[in-house]
Amino acid sequence: MKKIISILSLGVVLLTSCTNLDDRLYDRIPANQFPENPEQLAVMTVPVYSPLRELLDWGGWWFCQELTTDEVVIPIRDTDWDDGGKWVALYTHNWTNTTEAVAGMWDRFYRGIFEANKLIELWSPGAGTPSIDLALAKLKVMRAFYYYLLIDNYGDVPYVTSFSQAPQLPYKNRRDSIWHWMVRDITPVVHHLEVGGSKYSVNKGMAYMLLAKLHLNAQEYIGQPKWDLAEKYCDSVIALGVYTLESNPLGPFVTNNQNSPEIIFSIPFDEDAYTGFNLHMRTLHYNSNLTFNMPVGPWNGMAVVEAHYDSYANNDKRKQGFLIGQQYSYDGQPITDPGAGGAPLVFTKNIPALRMDQSFTKIQIRMSGARIVKFEIKLGAKDNLSNDFPIFRYADVLLMKAETLLRQGKSGDAVAYVNQVRQRAFDNYQPLTSITLDELLAERGREMFFEAHRRQDLIRFGKFNNAWWEKPASTPDRKIFPIPQWAIDANPNLALDPH
Repeated sequence: MKKIISILSLGVVLLTSCTNLDDRLYDRIPANQFPENPEQLAVMTVPVYSPLRELLDWGGWWFCQELTTDEVVIPIRDTDWDDGGKWVALYTHNWTNTTEAVAGMWDRFYRGIFEANKLIELWSPGAGTPSIDLALAKLKVMRAFYYYLLIDNYGDVPYVTSFSQAPQLPYKNRRDSIWHWMVRDITPVVHHLEVGGSKYSVNKGMAYMLLAKLHLNAQEYIGQPKWDLAEKYCDSVIALGVYTLESNPLGPFVTNNQNSPEIIFSIPFDEDAYTGFNLHMRTLHYNSNLTFNMPVGPWNGMAVVEAHYDSYANNDKRKQGFLIGQQYSYDGQPITDPGAGGAPLVFTKNIPALRMDQSFTKIQIRMSGARIVKFEIKLGAKDNLSNDFPIFRYADVLLMKAETLLRQGKSGDAVAYVNQVRQRAFDNYQPLTSITLDELLAERGREMFFEAHRRQDLIRFGKFNNAWWEKPASTPDRKIFPIPQWAIDANPNLALDPH
C-alpha cells in the first residue's frame, strides 16, 4: 500500500484504455464495471485518503489535539518558537479563528469528504456488485471519519453528501443531527468490509472502531450517553481476532511499523516518498542530530509537561519514550551545546516558564524539558520519519472497553482490561485490583501519549477547561474550535445558526 505512486501510474493506464481479444481500444471503463479488484479500488480512492498525510504537519489536527492539553508544550525559547504566539495560544486556550492550526484542519477534512462524495456518486448506479459494494462501504465509512473529526473539533458544520448537487454555500447542520446521520450511514455497510487487510484503508476493524468512538463520545456530541453501544462496538473489534498487543509498549511506534499487529488504522509515512511526519524535528535539540547520526539539525522546541512526565513510574517502560539527562552521540560521546557556552547537553524535566526570555539562562532556555522519542528515530534519520502514525490501535480498544464498563458500574470487570495494557509496561507486574475514572484517564494519558487523543479524552472526562501548568482555567466554549475566518469569508452562511 505504500507503493501508491506505482499503483497510481497503473491506475492511469487502467482508466485510459482497455483491450479486448479483438484489440479494440476504449477510452474508459464503465463506472458499473470499475473497480474490478482491490488494486483498482486502491488506485481510485487514493485522493480520499491523501488529506490524512497533512494532519501531522501544516494540516493542524495533531497540534490541536496535543498542544491544547496538559501533556505537551512548545515553550518560547528566547526568540525561538514565538511564531506570532500561535503555539502559546493553543496551550493557553487563547486561539482564534485565524490561528494557523485551527484554520488548517477545516480544508483537509472537507477535501477528503469532497473526494469521497465524488466517487460515491460515480459508483452508486453500479451498487449490487461485490466490488462496488465494497468500494461504497469504504467510501461511506471514510466520509464519516472526516465528519467525525469535524464534529469533534468544530461542533456544528455543514453536512454535505452530494457531489453534483452540493450547495455552493451550504449552511451548518447541528452536531447531534450529523452524529445520527453518520451512524445510519455506517452501520448498514460494515458487513461489506474485509476483516483485517490494509491498515491504510477502511476495514471492519476501522469501521467498528469509528462507531465505538462515536458512541464513547456521544454525551458530548448528542447530549446522551451511549456507553452500552460503545462497549458493543469495542467487543466487535475484539471479536475479529486479528489484533493483539505488542509485547513491548513502544513496539507499535518503531520505524517501518506497518506490520504491527496492534495497529488497526494508520497514516503511511516514508522519509522520501510520503513525507509529513517531522514531529521529531520539533522536539529534539539542535545538537540531537549527533545522537541519531542525522544529516539535519532539529529545531529544539516541543517538550513534555513536567507533571505528565512525573505521572509515569520510574520502572514504566513507556518512560523510555522520553530523553532526559546527559545526551550522548551515537558512538557514546557526551554532547555539549555551543549555544550555551559549550555546557553539557543535559535535558531536565523542569521547564521554568512558558515564555523564557533573556532573563533565563541559556541552559534553561535551550535544554529544559524532556524530549519525545516515543516514535523511534532510527540512526541516520532524515527530517521526515518512515514510521506510520496509528489513528486507531488495539490498546485503545481495551482502554475504551474498560471505560465503558466503569461508567456502567462494572469496575471489577473494567480493571482486567486495564491490566492487559499495563502489564507489558512493567517487569514483575503487580495487577491493579481496582480503578477509578480519574485513574483511568491518567492511564490513557500514559498509554496514548502523543497520539492525538488527549484533547478528546480531557473533554469526555470533564477536565479540558481545568487549569494546569502555565494555563489558567478556560471557558466551556473552548471545547470546540471556531470555524476558520477564511471559510466564513468564502461562505457567510457559516456564521449563521445551524439548520
